[in-house]
Amino acid sequence: MSNDIADHIDDAPVTTWKKGDAIAAADGPAGEGSAMTAAAVTINRPVGEVFAFFRDFANLATFMKNVDRIDVRDATHSHWVVKAPAGRTVEWDATVTDEAENRFIDWTSDPGADVANGGRVEFRDAGARGTVVTATIRYDPPGGVVGKVIAKMFQREPAIQARRDLRRFKQLMETGEIATGAFTRKQREKEAA
Repeated sequence: MSNDIADHIDDAPVTTWKKGDAIAAADGPAGEGSAMTAAAVTINRPVGEVFAFFRDFANLATFMKNVDRIDVRDATHSHWVVKAPAGRTVEWDATVTDEAENRFIDWTSDPGADVANGGRVEFRDAGARGTVVTATIRYDPPGGVVGKVIAKMFQREPAIQARRDLRRFKQLMETGEIATGAFTRKQREKEAA
């Protein structure tokens, strides 16, 4: 790790820095993938609480909009089913490759994934501000560059989704719910009564 990276103290992921040399020097997350994206959010909750909620992978589908489901197989293995453009779904098995409680979780997709990917989610205690959560994802867009453009058009591109999912995670952790412009079934029933 270069000194520039070690000395960097703001909440932005390394991949978003304006210093190109810092980006080039940064070690990306482990795993497959030719494209990399990152996003960060500060959540006004203690780091232990944020980490514990995220580490229970069954919780992720509650705020990750394109995740249809995650089947947790054991402490380090899970199966993901994710919505893709044009009504398709993509699937993969993922393995947690490294983790430190209340600090980070690293993962990679297993061989044969529809979308090869890997990444790291970091949790940093921000004192009175709560917890800074940084997600860095490496992935191979299905269909290469053309697939990436199509995914952007359908709002299913990982860079777009990472930012939106982290915002929803923040809302859920801070308020217990995710704001939406649409009525939920419960709200429609109440309104009709």
